Amino acid sequence: MKFAPEYVKHVLNDNFEDAKALLLSPLMAINYAHLVMLAEQGIVSAADARALRDALNSINLDRVREVLYDGTYEDLFFYIERLIDQSCGEDIAGRLHTARSRNDLAMTMYRMHQRESIALLAEETMTLREALIALAGRHTETIYGAHTHTQPAQPTTIAHYLLAIIEQLERDTRRLGAAFESTNVNPLGACAITGTGFPIDRRRTSELLGFSGPTGNTYGSIATVDYLLESVSATSVLIVGLGRVIQDLLLWCTMEFGYLRLSDGFVQGSSIMPQKRNPVALEHARGIGSQAVGQAQAIITAVHNTPFGDIVDTEDDLQPLIASMFRDATRMVTVVAAAMRLADFNVDKLASRAALGGTTLTELADTLVRDHGMSFRNAHAIAALLLKARTEDPQASLSTTLSKASSAILGRPLEYSEKELEQIMSPAHFVQVRGTHGGPSPKETSRAIAESRQKLHDDRETWQARRDRLRDAEARLAGRVKKL
Repeated sequence: MKFAPEYVKHVLNDNFEDAKALLLSPLMAINYAHLVMLAEQGIVSAADARALRDALNSINLDRVREVLYDGTYEDLFFYIERLIDQSCGEDIAGRLHTARSRNDLAMTMYRMHQRESIALLAEETMTLREALIALAGRHTETIYGAHTHTQPAQPTTIAHYLLAIIEQLERDTRRLGAAFESTNVNPLGACAITGTGFPIDRRRTSELLGFSGPTGNTYGSIATVDYLLESVSATSVLIVGLGRVIQDLLLWCTMEFGYLRLSDGFVQGSSIMPQKRNPVALEHARGIGSQAVGQAQAIITAVHNTPFGDIVDTEDDLQPLIASMFRDATRMVTVVAAAMRLADFNVDKLASRAALGGTTLTELADTLVRDHGMSFRNAHAIAALLLKARTEDPQASLSTTLSKASSAILGRPLEYSEKELEQIMSPAHFVQVRGTHGGPSPKETSRAIAESRQKLHDDRETWQARRDRLRDAEARLAGRVKKL
């Protein structure tokens, strides 16, 4: 078959280069695993199996990666098939393709490459969790004024803020784990779309390739891409969530805030302004993450409203985009982890601004409710009047102002000493009394940090077991191939 030059130049050549870069190793592993299964099931003879094994062994993968596409074959699969033909002859070579199709072979390759990408992203996510846990552990008593709706809200601690991010990343790790498990099932044996009449053993090829088991329905094995969309969605949730955090961190790096300082290795100067110390590592992470979000959306768009079956929209053309999404998401997470591992917070500046804007007034209202049994609505109104009066006259006595405010709302004054009110309205007191589950008190955040350390340990063990299973399968396959 002679392909049109335009088709060769703009489609087949690019697909061949992409397949060499992304799918060559999975393709060869599938060839070996399928061969072992065919031999064990008696579908090919022992002599033919040995000849096919030797033909596969003769293929130099480094040389294959250097081959330039010449248009005399359709894709990488047919190029490898040509090499096998040349090594053992067409009759024997053709037996390797018994009970399989490029359809199930391709879907198996995609899943094998994708599971590696998911595992790498999960590993970097856990590295980021480790960096933030360590940082939180150093700042359980570092108080600052949190914002809601971009306005001063309430005092909390840096540890409390970081734990919110850490818990989000814990959920991201679980989502990636679920995506890995959905991906790590084996379509091989579904053939074109209806399976085969040969007595194949799909569980055996699954074992040899490190899959948890075979896919179910053979039609769905070829047609579905929900496993892909699940991993794309999990990745999107991760990078969108982390991107929101980066927005905060960049704001905190500004001179106006001055809360956060990146180490010298993560900033750049200016070619004209000597004073500049630009936090560009985080800017790059934000930009790279935005690229990954765009790629994720493009993947979903590419498969949206396509037929439910074997179509190129969900196959080779899509693989570079998937690889780029995972690569950029992993780059983003890696850079943020490295930058935050060496970052410093300006503890004094954070504390000096923690009470600005009336951030402790919620605790004043809470205290009035506890001490006097009034409704929170009345306590809220009294605290608001106190803030208004103090804004108009910052030197006004707290006790006098509270007495007037309570008289206006309740018809009677509430008496507190200046010292008592200063304690009630201090950021440190505000944080200390909020010791309920998930709160910012140092005791509670210390407990949460210890829990997050344990979760990280457990998650790392789970992911290590997944990687070990893949390595064990690779070794098992190699050993079985030698015995053919």
